[in-house]
Amino acid sequence: MPMATSRANAKKSSIRARVEHVFAHQKNRYGLFIRTIGLARAETKLVLANLTCNFDRLIFHERRSAMA
Repeated sequence: MPMATSRANAKKSSIRARVEHVFAHQKNRYGLFIRTIGLARAETKLVLANLTCNFDRLIFHERRSAMA
């Protein structure tokens, strides 16, 4: 593999890993499975899952900072 391609893959994989971990967490914890008719319903379901995940993270960090 050429060096330029290797560098490009390394840069993309670091971003991809952060995003994929979030979706894996949502899929495992909240049972996220989008099977709806229409883009609007799918988007709504994904937005609600993201809000839930973000609230969970907020609660986690708030509890963590309260203990310190």
